[in-house]
Amino acid sequence: MSSLLVLSILVVYFAALITISFFTSKGADTTTFFTANRQSPWYLVAFGMIGSSLSGVTFVSVPGNVGKIGFAYFQVVLGYLLGYWIIISILMPLYYRLNVVSIYTYLEQRFDPWAYKTGAFFFLMSRTIGSSLRLFLAATVLQLFLFDAWGVPFFVTVATTILLIWIYTAKGGVKTIIWTDTFQTFFLVAAVGITVWQIADKLGYSFSDMLNAIQSHGYSTIFQWDDVNSTHFFPKQFLGGAFIAITMTGMDQEIMQKNLTCKTLKDAQKNMFWFSLTLVIVNLLFLTLGALLYIYSQQRGLGIPALSDELYPRLAFNELGPMVGILFLLGITASSYASADSALTGLTTSFCIDFLNFKHKHELQKRKQKFMVHLGFSLLFLIIIIIFKEVNEKSVIDAVLNIAGYTYGPLLGLFSFGIFTQRHIKGIAILIICVLAPFLSYLLSTNSADLFTGYKIGIEILIVNGMFTFGGLWIISKPHIKTQAPGIQGAMSPY
Repeated sequence: MSSLLVLSILVVYFAALITISFFTSKGADTTTFFTANRQSPWYLVAFGMIGSSLSGVTFVSVPGNVGKIGFAYFQVVLGYLLGYWIIISILMPLYYRLNVVSIYTYLEQRFDPWAYKTGAFFFLMSRTIGSSLRLFLAATVLQLFLFDAWGVPFFVTVATTILLIWIYTAKGGVKTIIWTDTFQTFFLVAAVGITVWQIADKLGYSFSDMLNAIQSHGYSTIFQWDDVNSTHFFPKQFLGGAFIAITMTGMDQEIMQKNLTCKTLKDAQKNMFWFSLTLVIVNLLFLTLGALLYIYSQQRGLGIPALSDELYPRLAFNELGPMVGILFLLGITASSYASADSALTGLTTSFCIDFLNFKHKHELQKRKQKFMVHLGFSLLFLIIIIIFKEVNEKSVIDAVLNIAGYTYGPLLGLFSFGIFTQRHIKGIAILIICVLAPFLSYLLSTNSADLFTGYKIGIEILIVNGMFTFGGLWIISKPHIKTQAPGIQGAMSPY
């Protein structure tokens, strides 16, 4: 595929995004930016969330990892289902009852400002790092297959990428995101579906032939029960996936901000239910794609890249024909930008609401500060991506899940303590506990094989981190003086 064709496709694509932004941001104020005036159709939110939840990491790293671990990642995906249903039944009713804009205001109502600011801080750190790494993947692909040929530095590629996101999200915020993510999710799903069909056709496979080939090559194994010490042992993967979904969706301002734009709780729950089922199917499609990429490479005698993240883009641009190349370009762009634009909006919302006290400011002041915060996070994305490029030695999906285990653990502990206990905590000790928990988790993880006779802690480090946080909060807490009936409903009521 020529560089000129790639550039032309990208220009048309971003022109479409900016056009959508123009129409959806008409008459938008800061309330529209943060909540979309709570008028979003649930089915648009559900479909658009697929793109922002998958990101370029799923698009490239999940197929690439099939060569190493087969379909074992699907164990995590099944765990996601459990996590999403917990969100539907526990967290969503809580957020809608309290009518929150930032979900971390729950922590202030339940505990005190220290808990509130601590929760918001860990979200800002978690999402900034995670979204930067996802965007890094898209920028790397564009650099490798377009801008390197033109001698454009990686720094310029990343800066241009982030600038485009900033342009189409700057005014309309989450209202624009609902529509642009829907647009981008369409290209993402179409890209992977058509690519599977094209590769199967090139290999001469019918549908049943394809399934048999995947099984015969040993890629279709999902459940791994043989080695309890393995990081891919089923209970670790399943429970890790469930808690990743709970924290990275239900306790994440970026994702929940979209759900909270639905008109009613019932609409938001329908959105999450159908989104969860669709996401399982789409992830299975990505795993199928990964198996076919490896089978195709073996049958054609093609070398496997040292970095598995490069397998799909190399084949798409060099081996599978122009249609697959164009679809890959649209898919990686759509998945990466659908995730990054949502993150930029969510981070801006959280910082403005949680740290700048927007509630008591007039509209002109809100607009100016929102502009600066939006710009500031864009620059922060740029800095993190440049740093990660210099130090990265693993697939991006491994890096994202590893970092999430440490940064989302304190959020899991804080929210769980608020929902499932009736004890009270306050003061700077909350921050201290939430900072200590990840360090203790890291020490335990790095020494787990020695401490537990070969047992290696994997993505379940998120659960361990949350337990450390929960336990620390229990130690510093006191029973509340009010008498309430036990149970979740009583515990959820803010004091």
